[in-house]
Amino acid sequence: MEQRVLGRTGREVSVVGLGTWQLGADWGDVREEDALAVLDAAVAEGVTFFDTADVYGDGRSEQLIGRYLAERPDAGIFVATKMGRRQAQVPENYVLDNFRAWNDRSRRNLGVDTLDLVQLHCPPTPVYSSDAVFDALDTLVEEQRIAAYAVSVETCEEALTAIARPGTASVQIILNPFRLKPLEAVLPAAEKAGVGIIARVPLASGLLSGKYTKDTVFAQDDHRTYNRHGESFDQGETFSGVDYDTGLEAAAEFAALATGGATPAQTALRWIIQQPGVTSVIPGARSVEQARANAAAAGLPPLTEATLDAVRDLYDRRIKAQVHGRW
Repeated sequence: MEQRVLGRTGREVSVVGLGTWQLGADWGDVREEDALAVLDAAVAEGVTFFDTADVYGDGRSEQLIGRYLAERPDAGIFVATKMGRRQAQVPENYVLDNFRAWNDRSRRNLGVDTLDLVQLHCPPTPVYSSDAVFDALDTLVEEQRIAAYAVSVETCEEALTAIARPGTASVQIILNPFRLKPLEAVLPAAEKAGVGIIARVPLASGLLSGKYTKDTVFAQDDHRTYNRHGESFDQGETFSGVDYDTGLEAAAEFAALATGGATPAQTALRWIIQQPGVTSVIPGARSVEQARANAAAAGLPPLTEATLDAVRDLYDRRIKAQVHGRW
């Protein structure tokens, strides 16, 4: 598994990581033993980077990772967590006292004294322009509660504001063949500044796997049921903000681009991996088989120029008008 330096952390992480939102059981029930098996399978395939958050399963995802780290202290795992969504999403809540309280909870959940990386979890836009917020984050580093800090963003404009901050180690942003806007300015700016890029929602909530149809039924507690139009949080988090029917048609066309025995999902991950400036992509996995298949994308040969051009053409024809301006 290729390792790349995660921006200003100076630490290397696997080019394919593991997103663990689903292990918090926010996408439907996941048994503890199954979650731990997914973590173990990913590590066995060379994954060294787990991404989580304090609100995934109200801390369950962090706790499961903490248990795994305790059982495998030699695994060399870098854990990025997030904070900021445990209270109302208003700038006034992004203060040092709250940061310390949220960090203390995450440190207990993960069983560590110092968190590898803490990301602001898609905060209100004014937070990115607040000197006081970033002064507070610097304080957390000085207090050795965290080794580094970063942001997870909704928009390219938020990403660019965060990249300009000298202490921002990395930016987590939605990037996949259905979300190309970050390629225009965000990735070049991050690369120039030495800021890492973590690509999230890489399969557009599974659309790019090519496995869904109009008859697919998601569980009631799955965000792909209850947040299709942004009813509970930003619409971009679900199917990358693409209308489901439009997404199905585009996904079928994308699936035809998969060659050489690769699955559509692996092709999407490979596309992300080879975008200049990307550090790591963090697909989720609900099974051992998914974890292994995702990791295998790192070993695929680079996509050809013809395939890259076909992805751009697909985006321009079917997706851009829906999502480009919004994010």
